[in-house]
Amino acid sequence: MDRHRAAELRSIAYHRAIAARLADEPELLARACARVDGWVRTGSTHPQWVATWQRLLALPLPALVDALGDPGEAMTAARQSTPFAGALSAGERWALWRSVPAVP
Repeated sequence: MDRHRAAELRSIAYHRAIAARLADEPELLARACARVDGWVRTGSTHPQWVATWQRLLALPLPALVDALGDPGEAMTAARQSTPFAGALSAGERWALWRSVPAVP
C-alpha cells in the first residue's frame, strides 16, 4: 500500500471514530458547524468545501454518520478539509494511525 492510500484509510478511520460518537457527543457536531461558519466568515476554505460541509452537516444524523465513513471519491476529497480536525485526542489519533499501516 502506498503512503497516499494509507493516509486515505487513516482519514476514513478517523471520521468513522467521530461518527461513532456523534449521537453521544453532540458537541462534536456543534463544533464542526461552528468551524464551517468560521470558514464562511474568514474565507479561509475554498467555497466548494464550505458548501460540501454545510450540506453534510445539515443531514439527519444517520445520513451524516454514513457519509463520514464513505470511502468514495467525493468523501475522500471532502475529508481533506474536515471541520472535525481536533475532535479526537492525540492518543486516540495515534492509536488510529497505528491501526492502519503506512506501507506493507
